[in-house]
Parts: sequence; C-alpha cells; structure tokens
Amino acid sequence: MIAFFEAIAAFGVIEVLLALGLMVSALVCLFDRHLVRACYFFVVFAAAMTVAWWQLGTPWLATAELVLGLGLTGPVFLCLGHVFPGASSSLERDNFSEPRSRVAIRVLLALAWFVMVGAAIRTVIADMAYSPLEHPLLLAGVVIAASALGAFALHRHLLRRLLAFNILGSGVFMLLAGVAGTSATAQALISVGLLVAWQGSMLGALLIRQLLHLEGVGALGRDGKPKEGAI
Repeated sequence: MIAFFEAIAAFGVIEVLLALGLMVSALVCLFDRHLVRACYFFVVFAAAMTVAWWQLGTPWLATAELVLGLGLTGPVFLCLGHVFPGASSSLERDNFSEPRSRVAIRVLLALAWFVMVGAAIRTVIADMAYSPLEHPLLLAGVVIAASALGAFALHRHLLRRLLAFNILGSGVFMLLAGVAGTSATAQALISVGLLVAWQGSMLGALLIRQLLHLEGVGALGRDGKPKEGAI
C-alpha cells in the first residue's frame, strides 16, 4: 500500500487524477445506456483532453482540442442525441440476440484490432519519447483506445459508433504524443490529425442526420435490436 501511494506521488497527483478522469468519462460515454447522458460525458471527456494536452506541455494541441472537440464536436453530438425519439429513456445494452455466427465474427474482429494495437505498441515502445510508466496519461491513452475499439464492435447504433470513433482517435493521438514527444513538429502533425478526425466526425454527423430525416430512427440501428442485414 505504501509503495502504491509512493508511485502516485512520483507520477504527480494532478496527472493521476486527470488520467482517471479521462478513463472514467470515456467509459461512461462509450457504455452508458442513456444516449443523451453519453453525449454529455463526451463533452466532459473533451474538456479533460484539453487539460491533458496542456499538462503534457502541448498548448497548440490543447487549443485544437478546445476548439474542435469541446467547442464544435461536443455540441453537435448533444444536438443529435436530443433528436432521437425516446432519447429521454434508457437505451438497452446490446444483448447479442442474433445468430452465434455473427457474434463470433464481431468478437474475432474486436480481438484482431486488440492484437494489432498491442503489436504496434510493443514495436514502438522502446522508441517512445515518454515512458508510459512515467506518464499515467499515456497509460490512459492505451485504455481509452482499447475500450473504444470494443465499444465500436459492440454497438449497432450509428451515433454510438461515431462517439466511439472520436474517443478512439483521442486515445491514438495521446499515444502518438508519447511516441513523438512534444516538439513543434509533433504538435503540428497531431494537430493535422485532430483536424482530419473532426472533419470525419462532421461528415458522419451529417450522414446520420440525413438518414434520420430520410428513413427515420430505425435506419440507424439500436442496441438490443438487431439491424436488418447487420454483421
């Protein structure tokens, strides 16, 4: 127990609490049954990511996250969340009430992603500018990326998948910061990645809104009720 508290003191209380806040907000956003509440926690996660970038000494990335994530993407998700019929009630979790072959395919795809991410981390870990053992935020990035991959494979609802896509991107960018460090060049490259991810999110949000307008909420899929033709 003493060693545990000494490790926390070595990391820095603020960074440890920030890493825990990132993981908790990401997990609630990814797996909360209430869709609107999950969207609110995405806003909380974006705010925590802004502080995390600042804590890592990357003011440009903190500014980009503040504008793109907290200022633009978060409100879009909140608007979409409130649009869905029945959003005020709890959404059921995926109960896998589908053929076992489809369940097996989903599980295998998720495992394949986990293996690829693990192999990539193992390959570059020796060249990381910052050791994960020295920065809890980098460990949080690993947990966030893995959780987002699992959520993307689990959920059928398109808005939930778009949320998972954004959370996954944040985890990956955090790991890239660990590999490349906080130099101006690294910040510029990750900023470009944040901009591209934001554009993809906006395109996904527009497509979801158009599907909702043309075909109704049934076209988007719903956790607990298999979407016709879904894998």
